Amino acid sequence: MSETSKHLTIKSLAEDDRPREKLMNLGRNNLSDAELIAIVLGSGNQDETAVQLAQRLLGDYKNNLNALARASMHDLKKYKGIGVVKAANLIATFELGRRRGDSSEVQKVKITTSNSAYHLLAQKLSDLAHEEFWIVLLDRANQVIHEQNISKGGIAGTVVDVRLICKCAIEKTASGVILAHNHPSGQVIPSEQDKHITRKLKESFNLLEISLLDHIIVGEGKYFSFADEGLL
Repeated sequence: MSETSKHLTIKSLAEDDRPREKLMNLGRNNLSDAELIAIVLGSGNQDETAVQLAQRLLGDYKNNLNALARASMHDLKKYKGIGVVKAANLIATFELGRRRGDSSEVQKVKITTSNSAYHLLAQKLSDLAHEEFWIVLLDRANQVIHEQNISKGGIAGTVVDVRLICKCAIEKTASGVILAHNHPSGQVIPSEQDKHITRKLKESFNLLEISLLDHIIVGEGKYFSFADEGLL
């Protein structure tokens, strides 16, 4: 096999340009996104080093890590040099990052604004390729006591069970509820169905003497708050 036909690896880079060595010598904060992805990939292809492949991958996703995190295994395998193993490594890496955010303590988190609610929910909803509906239950001090995924759907929508949501709120003795779902399209303008389910849940909560505090729609780096827009 000729030298040019071999896969280009991180070792083929100059010593100062090797991501692993840079990580050890300078620390993780000094690595670019492409260099971190290159470490996950481990090697490139016949024409590109791992760093070059990572740069091209990021470029195709407009250097948006959230967009890249939504890429499927099928999407990633379209790239020369990325097979099942590398694609799985990338997907697992992004999922671990998402779960790291989920694992933070939420018992004492206090929701005071739509922005604070968004930052809590963005960890769960911002990089999904399908739609999910969540509820956040709060006590009288607006502290989070429970978070629950109510349903998962497709690209266009998901089913919301009003009875299930009310049952969960009663069981957890919630004083307030924040509804949330994502729009995989990245846009956050509420649909008529979004408005309808919000009104329906608000009416149900009123009968239970539970406050509907907000309904947050999570998009690509932005959100829509029903409370802020006076739609509750």
